[in-house]
Amino acid sequence: MIFRRKAAAVASSMVAGDESCQQAAGGALARLAGFRRELYWCLWRRPDALFELTDAVLTAGHAGSLPYLSLEPVFRRGHGMIYQALSEGAVDEEALRDLLVAVRPRGWPLVFAIDASTYPRPEAETSPDREWHHHSCPGSHGSDGAAVAGWAFQWLAQLSFAADSWTAPQDQVRVGAGDDATRQAAAQVIAHAARLRAAGETGIPLYVLDAGYDEAPLSWDLRGHLGQVQILVRLRNDRVLYRDPPPRVPGKAGRPRIHGSGSDRFECKDPATWGAPDRELALHDEKYGQVSVMSWSGLHPKLFCRGRFAGFAKPPVIKCHLIRVTVTRLPNGRKVPGPLWLWWAGPGVPGLDLIWRSYLHRFDIEHTYRFAKHALGWDKAALRHPEQVSRWTWLVVCAITQLRLARPVAGDHRQRWERRRRQGKLSPGRVRRDFHRLAALAGTPASPPKPSRAGPGRPKGRASTPATRHPVIKKAA
Repeated sequence: MIFRRKAAAVASSMVAGDESCQQAAGGALARLAGFRRELYWCLWRRPDALFELTDAVLTAGHAGSLPYLSLEPVFRRGHGMIYQALSEGAVDEEALRDLLVAVRPRGWPLVFAIDASTYPRPEAETSPDREWHHHSCPGSHGSDGAAVAGWAFQWLAQLSFAADSWTAPQDQVRVGAGDDATRQAAAQVIAHAARLRAAGETGIPLYVLDAGYDEAPLSWDLRGHLGQVQILVRLRNDRVLYRDPPPRVPGKAGRPRIHGSGSDRFECKDPATWGAPDRELALHDEKYGQVSVMSWSGLHPKLFCRGRFAGFAKPPVIKCHLIRVTVTRLPNGRKVPGPLWLWWAGPGVPGLDLIWRSYLHRFDIEHTYRFAKHALGWDKAALRHPEQVSRWTWLVVCAITQLRLARPVAGDHRQRWERRRRQGKLSPGRVRRDFHRLAALAGTPASPPKPSRAGPGRPKGRASTPATRHPVIKKAA
């Protein structure tokens, strides 16, 4: 009897667990279907073709170019509709940004990464506004890996502290010719933080940026918003900052000093100039070994009335918390780099444990770029105008969002050499293998194509003229 009761209890618990799993799966599938409906309403012109193009991106195998996506069963239109949708279609970008913020992962920390990636178009002489951008793939696109002609797109994505490659992209803008990436990042931070507050978020978001952004101008552009946001920017290891000068002697002649000198000078390469840190954190991590984090407050760089601050009567004094992070090992036995210097600005004092974890997870956005280019074919679309590429980029961002929403209910279609993973723990690539089934369950709001016949074509006697050629724009130093 005792064994029968135990068996009955185990069976009832298993049934209850199956029911809870089914309820969770049903909720995830409902959220995916709801996002697909809301996404459809964010597409103004050519919504059916744009929506089915997104499904084709999610269900296709290796697509070398856009016409191959028209061969997917989910794309029920001709291959010409792909280019027509990207050329003549319209996306309500503000509504789409609100939607991406609304479906953000609530269990993730309020940490967001901002970074730019190059959309290479080296041979497209008829494409306007191309610039020289850094490219990290030697030998590809006819480049030696140093620079490539194309466009740069700046993404904003929420980071997860889990041991995976998932991020949640929520915004993207093109850094066009003559635009300042730092100013673009400041505008993205202000707009995104306002959307978070409108969505009911009460925490203070942290935005993490790499050394390619100017930390002092970024803090200056956000000077009226640093009570509601915090930023974290990496600095070079040879930077020099200054403390405040000592109090001025009453009656002393001369101009008041702005920066300290001598003992008030802080050189990142010279430990003798550091002094005692204001705050310090030491802990042991399983992946990174012994972690040491030190923070100094009230430091500021020496600025001049040129470049970003040209036209100022005198350069501003922009203070920060300077943070130094060191670890004793890296995963996979990689060589340990030198110390990591970070610029932090925001309300109050920085949370040192959050700071070092946030910057190390900033590199997750690099995995998102890699997945978007290699798996989803983001940089494989041969489009002429940057406005078309911007629409295409929004579709890729929405495709990644749908994969994240489908992750809890996706099945694992692994290869023989791949390790088995539990449901809900799949990578973006594995979720994509099962998305054709989930898309059929979630349904599509797109209307079926109407029967039509081929167009009349080019009128007789009308010859095509060569498209205008555009040189590659070189940015001034």
